[in-house]
Amino acid sequence: MLLQFSVKNFRTFKDKATLSLVASNYDKATRESENIYHDNKFNLRILKSAVVYGANASGKSKLFEALMFMERFVITSSKESKKGDKIDVEPYKLNSESEHSPTEFEVIFIFKNVMYRYGFEADRKMVISEWLYYRPNTKEIELFYREGNNFEIHQKKFSKANTLVKEGLVRDNALLISVSAQFNDDTSISVLNWFENLKTISGLHEEGYQGFTMSQTEDRPYKAKILSLLKVADLGIQDIKLQKLDIDKLSKNVPKELVDKINKEVNEEKAEFFSDIITTHKKYDINKKVIDSVYFSLDDDESSGTRKIFALTGPIIDVIENGYILVVDELDAKLHPNLVCKLVSLFNSKDLNKKNAQLIFNTHDTNLLSSGLFRRDQIWFTDKNQFGEAKLYSLADFKSDEVRKTESFEENYINGKYGAIPFLGFFDNLNTILPAYENEG
Repeated sequence: MLLQFSVKNFRTFKDKATLSLVASNYDKATRESENIYHDNKFNLRILKSAVVYGANASGKSKLFEALMFMERFVITSSKESKKGDKIDVEPYKLNSESEHSPTEFEVIFIFKNVMYRYGFEADRKMVISEWLYYRPNTKEIELFYREGNNFEIHQKKFSKANTLVKEGLVRDNALLISVSAQFNDDTSISVLNWFENLKTISGLHEEGYQGFTMSQTEDRPYKAKILSLLKVADLGIQDIKLQKLDIDKLSKNVPKELVDKINKEVNEEKAEFFSDIITTHKKYDINKKVIDSVYFSLDDDESSGTRKIFALTGPIIDVIENGYILVVDELDAKLHPNLVCKLVSLFNSKDLNKKNAQLIFNTHDTNLLSSGLFRRDQIWFTDKNQFGEAKLYSLADFKSDEVRKTESFEENYINGKYGAIPFLGFFDNLNTILPAYENEG
């Protein structure tokens, strides 16, 4: 489970921003049994969901992009680059000091009953520093600390990494943790496995994970679960079926190289390609009795919201069943607010979310603030100052006399009590500004 993520000097975040999923004592009596997992080994109360609000361009998506960058760099830095390649990290550019300073990332998480704290600093040229600590029981132990090309490594508990460093196998633009995992170091593999279990997706571009859901429908039990979620969403879909791609009917505009590749994979590797999902709906007579079924194309006949919820079902079931972490940018896009509430409730539920999967998402849907689904420590905001610097803070950061449990969080947020909303004063002056220019040109 994710306990904490921090980022500094990344895109719009000049100063350090920290998202914590460790529950505060501020709301100890609120939704304690539903929204919180109690880790008895480390005596921690861990939140199962969190939501981030903020104005457009305030840093909501950039926060998730930072987590995605860290995930990608950890998994790929040792195998998808070579010596001299640039690191595609992007510092805060609106300040003459920060634009030449390294970017910093750190996560704290629990994986297989061990707590880890891992992080690194990097600029475009190299890894400036890197560190890994772990806590198998009560005491945190340093496994390694890296400063440029100088490494301090625990001789007994991280010995394989020590050998890699001595043999010069760690490039200055690659992470030691990634290289060590390539050479089968058990601790490094555990760290990479945790990052691989971190599922980050876009709520705006469901085509990026629709293929995963389509592939899962070929497994009968998994398909039944997908159908159950679709029925809960009240879409009227009774069944789904994959429509295989007819290679002979491919458009003449499809490049011959692609057609040849598809044919080769079908004939030699027995691969299957699908062109669409066919959804089944009930057909009624004049007396509202079911008399037949009607078949729709998911791409051509179903709404954009239906396409999105179908695409989401695969990742959601995967995450729930395996206890992973799902991070969604713009979860509410194309979805009804009540449906978003149902998805959040699924993750908060102690009965349906038995492996304590976590959901982290951003949204503009203020209805969630009055839904009663969230504690104050689960509600986060991003705000940007006049210098373009974003900050991240929680509703739990406000003093108890400023934010009471009984208050309307939605009304307060809309009215600007918590910040993180756009300043629209310019619109109030349009009636005087526009006439001044109406005769120009």
